[in-house]
Amino acid sequence: MDLGAITKYSALHAKPNGLILQYGTAGFRTKAEHLDHVMFRMGLLAVLRSKQTKSTIGVMVTASHNPEEDNGVKLVDPLGEMLAPSWEEHATCLANAEEQDMQRVLIDISEKEAVNLQQDAFVVIGRDTRPSSEKLSQSVIDGVTVLGGQFHDYGLLTTPQLHYMVYCRNTGGRYGKATIEGYYQKLSKAFVELTKQASCSGDEYRSLKVDCANGIGALKLREMEHYFSQGLSVQLFNDGSKGKLNHLCGADFVKSHQKPPQGMEIKSNERCCSFDGDADRIVYYYHDADGHFHLIDGDKIATLISSFLKELLVEIGESLNIGVVQTAYANGSSTRYLEEVMKVPVYCTKTGVKHLHHKAQEFDIGVYFEANGHGTALFSTAVEMKIKQSAEQLEDKKRKAAKMLENIIDLFNQAAGDAISDMLVIEAILALKGLTVQQWDALYTDLPNRQLKVQVADRRVISTTNAERQAVTPPGLQEAINDLVKKYKLSRAFVRPSGTEDVVRVYAEADSQESADHLAHEVSLAVFQLAGGIGERPQPGYKAAETTHNINNAFGPGTADEHTVP
Repeated sequence: MDLGAITKYSALHAKPNGLILQYGTAGFRTKAEHLDHVMFRMGLLAVLRSKQTKSTIGVMVTASHNPEEDNGVKLVDPLGEMLAPSWEEHATCLANAEEQDMQRVLIDISEKEAVNLQQDAFVVIGRDTRPSSEKLSQSVIDGVTVLGGQFHDYGLLTTPQLHYMVYCRNTGGRYGKATIEGYYQKLSKAFVELTKQASCSGDEYRSLKVDCANGIGALKLREMEHYFSQGLSVQLFNDGSKGKLNHLCGADFVKSHQKPPQGMEIKSNERCCSFDGDADRIVYYYHDADGHFHLIDGDKIATLISSFLKELLVEIGESLNIGVVQTAYANGSSTRYLEEVMKVPVYCTKTGVKHLHHKAQEFDIGVYFEANGHGTALFSTAVEMKIKQSAEQLEDKKRKAAKMLENIIDLFNQAAGDAISDMLVIEAILALKGLTVQQWDALYTDLPNRQLKVQVADRRVISTTNAERQAVTPPGLQEAINDLVKKYKLSRAFVRPSGTEDVVRVYAEADSQESADHLAHEVSLAVFQLAGGIGERPQPGYKAAETTHNINNAFGPGTADEHTVP
């Protein structure tokens, strides 16, 4: 390690005084002008991680659904997954080190993780369309090269496309070809094969309006659309030609404001969807004949996908172990529908996509989605081989179902939630089942719910268990919640501390909006009394509250974590 060169280069990417950042689920994220030193240092860290794992590591420059003036960076581990938690700590430590401590911190990390500094390193880099991204990705490259790492700069990519590239490179091409054409061809071939099987005639199912959040999704979907155009025609809105990234558009806006994005006219019963700024989330929606807006969020997407997978397995005659992974924020109706109607087991994890992904890996087939529209399906290697064999050996209907499942497996991006991939999966399933968007929406009706925030002196007084669904401390709080829940039909409630500020988040659902509102207010009062509430006691009345579907990331641009309610 040429410490002299590192010191010299580091001075060109100097850290602003007093700036402290934390590497979270979304990596680092803040105003773009504060990130130059972080990018350089993440280039250094990616080289160390690559040497340690003897694998290609990814660095993605993006701030997802944050405003255009923000930016961020996250590292991608060898199988396309998020950075290991111990390395998140190294990232925080390295980003916050003062110039004079840089060398010591790098040596500490190398020693702690037993990094062989003679090992070759390879890093791949992608970026979104923000004005600041190109210069910031150059700072990453400076960090990679000063430590002697090799790199490939993919330039403009969606976040899930970079995850895909890393996965392909570390499986020797077994997962796919690590080029943008390789990605387009793999997904499109699977999609076109699937839609050929659809029996519904006419074009009524086959056109889709897509809001691209004025982000990278528009660019990549435009490049890709001719590959799959025989199966689907897409009409792009908020494509970045005018309008700011994520401003009054995108999946996060649509979900939290319960209305269509600006710049998109919707006729009744037209199928529409929105990506977020880096195209790793998707939500669907439509207007009914009366002009009412209907949102179809991650819970309903997971239900459609897992039900279809279960039907194919039944058709093939395979009893594989399939599981759906949700968080406590998933609507109770979705859980009930999956367990009672579809007979698919549902598991709950802590909030945060890395927890869901990890749990989904435990099954032959694991489907996970957060309500915000981030999710995918994972298939074990043994299952993939079994289905391939079935597609070759079985007869007639069974063979057709096995072939469908083989194509569905290829259509998913198993490295990460991917709006383009998920969109094609959903479109294929709707076509194959002959479902309209209204029929899909009618699978079940969401229970009314309400979210509130209670300010407390210290959020650490609240600790939880059972995937954040039960409070352990302070004493008496869970008992109080249990008693309140008993008063209402089809009700449940839970509280959890915020990850970023001294507030406690309250979630309640019940058979009517009025009951959900009352329950949420009563639980808020219990939190205020038992967990050291400060300021004004919670008042009934819900102008400031997050409403029905407004579940994940509904708390404004200040949220630090991308795939969680922090």
